[in-house]
Amino acid sequence: MQYKTIVLGILEQRTELYEQLRKSRQLLPTLEALAANLREHHMTLTEWLEEHHPDSDPSQIPSQALELVVKDLEDCLPTAFPQDGPEALSLDQAMAFILSHTSKR
Repeated sequence: MQYKTIVLGILEQRTELYEQLRKSRQLLPTLEALAANLREHHMTLTEWLEEHHPDSDPSQIPSQALELVVKDLEDCLPTAFPQDGPEALSLDQAMAFILSHTSKR
């Protein structure tokens, strides 16, 4: 499974966020962290679906689980972070925000 490719595609769809991460040289660490998180959640959900839906087609369960975790990641990632003003996030705060929202699922 190419989790990094999936995450990169999601980040590229969020142009502002992608550019902020790229310019701050945090794209690769963020990509790797999110890909590891996606993999972990995919494996966990696959196991859960196999256990709780034994009548499902075993060959379809990994695909179903991947669809759900990718949708979950897309839903929790912001399109961009505030750049200026009192609500602006530092890069560390932004990464913490992303990882906290993806690791709770």
